[in-house]
Amino acid sequence: MNINDKNASLEWTEVSCEHLITDEWIDFRRSAYRFPDGTVFEPFYSYSRKDYTVIVPVDEKGRLICVRQYRQGIERVTVEFPAGGIERRDGREYRAGQVKAEDAEDALEAAKRELLEETGYVSGDWELLIRIPSNATMADNYANVFLAKGCRRQGGQDLDDTEFLEAELYEEAAVEAMIKDGDFAQAVHVMAWFMAKEKLHG
Repeated sequence: MNINDKNASLEWTEVSCEHLITDEWIDFRRSAYRFPDGTVFEPFYSYSRKDYTVIVPVDEKGRLICVRQYRQGIERVTVEFPAGGIERRDGREYRAGQVKAEDAEDALEAAKRELLEETGYVSGDWELLIRIPSNATMADNYANVFLAKGCRRQGGQDLDDTEFLEAELYEEAAVEAMIKDGDFAQAVHVMAWFMAKEKLHG
């Protein structure tokens, strides 16, 4: 039996789907699935959001450029890396299935834009570390994680109307201390740091 056959024996089949909220920001769904043994269970909730970028930016002195902002999910201010959505040419804020390349902003260009807008920094040395599902249990979007080295300040911030954040410089040890203390609280961003650290020092 090859790996595809093994995977097929574990796959679920969606038998019904109700779109509870569908607007420009999100497609939130309630579904029923048939399990491999034939039983059907519901509800399972899932949602679509647009793909996004996370940038691990390192300045010319080896410091990490981070942003501090409020996160309503955990109702607190946290430190994290610059990040932001990959813009859709149709204006939608979510993806559903595969998005054609011509219908969405290039991930690297989105990362460059987000870094400049949120921090005022630019870089000429970029590397894609990983493209990974953001939350495979409930969501269909992907995080595109980049390392940007040799960052230099080019200007000030250019924030969206809903963005209230401060850009700050941290030594690596300070970021790792915040991770241990729970103050660097975005899971994908923590993964991004350890992947970047391997590239920087491995």
